[in-house]
Amino acid sequence: MCCRSSTPLSGIPNIEEFWKDVAAAKTKSEMESVVESALGPSGFMEFARFDHGGVVRKGESDDHPKVFRLVIGNPLIMREMVKHVPDAGSYAPVTVLIDERPGGVHISYDRMASLLATYQNAEALKVARELDAKVEALLAAIA
Repeated sequence: MCCRSSTPLSGIPNIEEFWKDVAAAKTKSEMESVVESALGPSGFMEFARFDHGGVVRKGESDDHPKVFRLVIGNPLIMREMVKHVPDAGSYAPVTVLIDERPGGVHISYDRMASLLATYQNAEALKVARELDAKVEALLAAIA
């Protein structure tokens, strides 16, 4: 099975195993089961984590900020958006940036509805707005 653990933010699957399991699924129901097993309590999974701060701090003093970029999402939500607007696949999964600044820790997220607004597709926008609400609720809970 693809999954190793989860965080309050998301499930953290072994991404290589996850994609193998998705490819091996014979039916929509089997694929949904694979995805659901990879999701954390938030309904999201982590696709990637980048330690930008580690690059910034390399060779510098210890007072450089921590900066992490998390790529999170739910392939089932992405599927619904892409059915209506194929270009939505360019924006999903979403990116959350967590960075430490002199004024404290900041969390940034570009709303999916804003990214898809130019396509003027009501069905995709409805899914995007629901996704935004879930992401923002998650970020508010962990902030």
